[in-house]
Amino acid sequence: MENNFTYAAPYLGRQSYERYSEDEHAIWAELVRRRTPQIEQFACREYLEGSRLVGMEEARLPDLKRISERLLPRTGWTTTPVTGFLPAQAFFEMLANREFPSTTWLRDRSSLEYTPEPDIFHDVFGHVPMHAHKVFAEFLARYGEICAGTRDPDVLEQLGRLFWYTVEFGLIRQGGELKMFGSGIISSHGECTNVLEGRCEVRRFELDAVLNSTVKVDEIHKVLFAIDSFDQMYEALLQAELKFYYAAPK
Repeated sequence: MENNFTYAAPYLGRQSYERYSEDEHAIWAELVRRRTPQIEQFACREYLEGSRLVGMEEARLPDLKRISERLLPRTGWTTTPVTGFLPAQAFFEMLANREFPSTTWLRDRSSLEYTPEPDIFHDVFGHVPMHAHKVFAEFLARYGEICAGTRDPDVLEQLGRLFWYTVEFGLIRQGGELKMFGSGIISSHGECTNVLEGRCEVRRFELDAVLNSTVKVDEIHKVLFAIDSFDQMYEALLQAELKFYYAAPK
């Protein structure tokens, strides 16, 4: 797919799928097996449907090209290989163009429980199935557009909290039950168990509360938020856009 990125261009990479070893495929399979019991019971239905749609496999690492071929006609999104962590403007630019950046490396056996830097398991297993859901996909693209056009660091910090407590660590109530959709919970046994065992307070999603909740990346969550629907999440983003637009000096 051709693109004309300004900020993201230096970080674009490629996935040499044939270079993955059988041991790496085995590590992927073990990671998936570890998460499957909780995922099947507690992931939201949109994540489960998306996982089937993108063709997520248990035994083999994901082929980003094939996943993109499945996603593109549904929501316009692709999963694009990058060389590593992206600066903010490069990340926003890719989201605004409906290209989700994914690393291609996989953690080793010594880091099965946690890796401080996102790998392909977090990026693809955790994030990508939700990109098959049309409202979620619109949220992600609009988020990228808003942030790409914003230079105020305070606004970006607050918008980052909205992303963190939805895309990364979002919960949703479905059928009277608490379900998960945020990639950080989907891909982490510890974060998921922390919620399920009641060690994390789950508050009703309210935009102002989310925007004013600080993010601590170095500890397990004590407070998270649950939306009632993905429409509510998208509307909250539009409200945030208006809030910051009218507050900006003219």
